Amino acid sequence: QVQLVESGGGLVQAGGSLRLSCAVSGRTFSNYNIGWFRQAPGKEREFVAAIRWSGGSTYNADFVKGRFTISRDNAKNTVYLQMNTLKPEDTAVYYCAADATTSRPLLPLREAYKYHYWGQGTQVTVSS
Repeated sequence: QVQLVESGGGLVQAGGSLRLSCAVSGRTFSNYNIGWFRQAPGKEREFVAAIRWSGGSTYNADFVKGRFTISRDNAKNTVYLQMNTLKPEDTAVYYCAADATTSRPLLPLREAYKYHYWGQGTQVTVSS
């Protein structure tokens, strides 16, 4: 069993920054692709960014537009989502998820159903 715990959310003004962390435990962390998703009230969960198990490839949603950066530290079993130039429309609960299929190409990691394990989420609120 794999456990994922998100942290780093909070309240920030528009234009500010936050760094989310996703701590993974229970299995060999380096064997998992990791993705970030978000869900705003009344909306469907949407893909934000993903990083392959090796850390060498990343993929971002179009709306990120260079504002967010996903990275991983396999020595710390942690994935980060650095979010800069935050906008009120970034307000949502942010979730990280783990995909055990290390051979999976990057693009399919946009799909939430590809992931095997999910964290409980961390709230990000951006005020205008």
